[in-house]
Amino acid sequence: MKNYKELIKTFKKEDYEQKRVNLHIHSLYSDGVASFQEIEENAAKNGIQYYAISDHNTLQGHIENPNSSAIPAIEFDVWYKGIFLHLLAYGIDVNNKELLKFCAKSKRETTADIVRLFSNRKLPELINAIHNAGGIAVLAHPCCCWAISLDHFIKTLVTLGLDGVEVYYPYPRWRKYIKFSSPDCVEKIADKYNLIKTGGTDCHSKDF
Repeated sequence: MKNYKELIKTFKKEDYEQKRVNLHIHSLYSDGVASFQEIEENAAKNGIQYYAISDHNTLQGHIENPNSSAIPAIEFDVWYKGIFLHLLAYGIDVNNKELLKFCAKSKRETTADIVRLFSNRKLPELINAIHNAGGIAVLAHPCCCWAISLDHFIKTLVTLGLDGVEVYYPYPRWRKYIKFSSPDCVEKIADKYNLIKTGGTDCHSKDF
């Protein structure tokens, strides 16, 4: 199994800004519309060197497409201390039984926002399972977290084993209007706690 943690640590800000790397793409296995094959074809067409398919709460796409060139990833819905957050996991063993226990039991848990809001996953146990599956845990689009102090919130997550933060991110859809911090602030926090900095478009369409 590849050492994805070390690979992701080599990616620079310009890799994300110039779209050579995109670590946040959704497929039809959750609420995206593209198949794994279509994503792979688009990545090749657009010159994307590395990409991750991170469907909501499911690894089924990776399990059914074992020869995909995508970095294995998933995006979990989880609550912690009254704050709803999305936790990305990269480089995991997609057949790890401990991690699969946290995955969706129905399609609605991967597509319906209202269903996903009722997640009962326990964050400390989830991060531990991600690590045991060989992966890294990354806080997705942190500017959208309803935290009074994002610095304090991320510091708390670091004590639980958080490995990284999504920094290089365009904030599409409604997230361009609802922000509780700024990307510059997030980058400074990531540096402060020596976190891996990742990025991606959070693409749900066929065009990325």
